Amino acid sequence: MPILKNTKLIVDSGYQGIQKNHNNVLIPTKKTKKNPLNKEQKQYNRLVSKMRIIIENIFAILKKFKIITEKYRNRRKRFGLRFNLIASIYNLQLLYLT
Repeated sequence: MPILKNTKLIVDSGYQGIQKNHNNVLIPTKKTKKNPLNKEQKQYNRLVSKMRIIIENIFAILKKFKIITEKYRNRRKRFGLRFNLIASIYNLQLLYLT
């Protein structure tokens, strides 16, 4: 799946090679035995983690719908519509709970 050039990616440290193909990436800095992280790098990692946890929590809520977690057996072109409906249900839930 191609990634649009103006899309910002927030990924974990397992995606170290993605910076070669995509410039707009927020990725935590990895420490090594020879190069421990300095204060700024640790602060940057915390910032990226704070952004990622929000997204991960939303994915966890969306995965409560079996259509997202299990193998999709319907027409492919309708998956986007169904995913948008699930996202709308989530947004309505946010609206009424806050």
